[in-house]
Amino acid sequence: MRVLICHNYYQQAGGEDQVFAAEVELLRSRGHAVETFIARNDDVVQLNKLQLAGATLWNRKAAAELQSRVRKHRAQIVHFHNTFPLLSPAVYWAARAQGAAVVQTLHNYRLLCPASTFFRNGKPCEQCLGHLPVAGVVHGCYRGRAVSGVTATMLALHRVLGTYSQAIDAYIALTQVAREKFLLGGFIPERVHVKPNFLDPDPGPGSGDGGFALFVGRLTQEKGIAPLLAAWRIIGEALPLKICGIGPMAGIVGDAAASNKSIQWLGQRPLAEVIELMGRATVLVFPSLWYEGFPRTIVESMARGTPVVASELGSMKELIVPEVSGALFTPDDPEMMAKQILRLAGDGPGLAIMRAAARRQYLEHYTAERNYLTILEIYQQALSVRHRPAAPQIQIQPPALAAG
Repeated sequence: MRVLICHNYYQQAGGEDQVFAAEVELLRSRGHAVETFIARNDDVVQLNKLQLAGATLWNRKAAAELQSRVRKHRAQIVHFHNTFPLLSPAVYWAARAQGAAVVQTLHNYRLLCPASTFFRNGKPCEQCLGHLPVAGVVHGCYRGRAVSGVTATMLALHRVLGTYSQAIDAYIALTQVAREKFLLGGFIPERVHVKPNFLDPDPGPGSGDGGFALFVGRLTQEKGIAPLLAAWRIIGEALPLKICGIGPMAGIVGDAAASNKSIQWLGQRPLAEVIELMGRATVLVFPSLWYEGFPRTIVESMARGTPVVASELGSMKELIVPEVSGALFTPDDPEMMAKQILRLAGDGPGLAIMRAAARRQYLEHYTAERNYLTILEIYQQALSVRHRPAAPQIQIQPPALAAG
């Protein structure tokens, strides 16, 4: 199969970038002819505000370059990860013009919510779900009203043009929870498939002998940093906490670590070191306040056999089987979070059983081989949609103008 995989890199590296690279390598390792087409948000600084707005709505240059690449590679499938903002939805039509089947992975909720997160004022918000995203502009959900306005205009424009319903043959939602949101947003059910992310190579099970809890992620409000620190004012020395990550709340985390000796802030660490810490941790704590897309951190933890204690919300509620691979707590409830963590940490025999179950969940659902079979099936379905005979078109004549 000949595949062109496309991605608009963010200025700050994240999970989407890792998934893009992993899927390219996965397909190449199985003998497929895979090329990539990328843009980088570092190039945003070269554009003024008007140019950036225009590129976000319809990037003619990116579309022409992509069309040339599709033709040169003779791609059967063009698979997009992120097109925002520099590629723009114009690239879908460019790929389609060359006869390729078009696939889009839904890493977040950008096609339904200007902010992409369904998160506002510290809690989930679905005001734009199923509606034109006017509320997102009013509240300035994505970098203020001006940028929110451009993003909302992009969404509205391409709904009117039929881009999301006509130019894309298959969507990949990362969880069933996400799929249901997109169906509520009006997406065609037969085109929205579920394929989780995967972790390869398998890091193997860890020992769990470290005697500490671990948080890994961006230090931001939506990641639940405030309730995490509040929970450790309750837990204290009963179970030390190690925090890996950087972000806007780094100062608050640093102050907490300075005043609470049971908290250690490690900053941003190399992936190999993080994976090692996960294997030794008693539990991974995931207190996110938004739905999340598909937290790679949770899969990494399961691969190491480390149970996850997380918010009972969005993808976390789907990925974690309570009392099997971890435990759940009410979002933004530090007392319940602390209670669940201490309960698991204090149950030695039960924790050993849970470690084996978490590891088994990874092996059954999140390996490269299982993912490869799923992505091939989705590609085949996209090809069948793309090459399905078109229904007869009914020509509708415009009404005649009244005389005079």
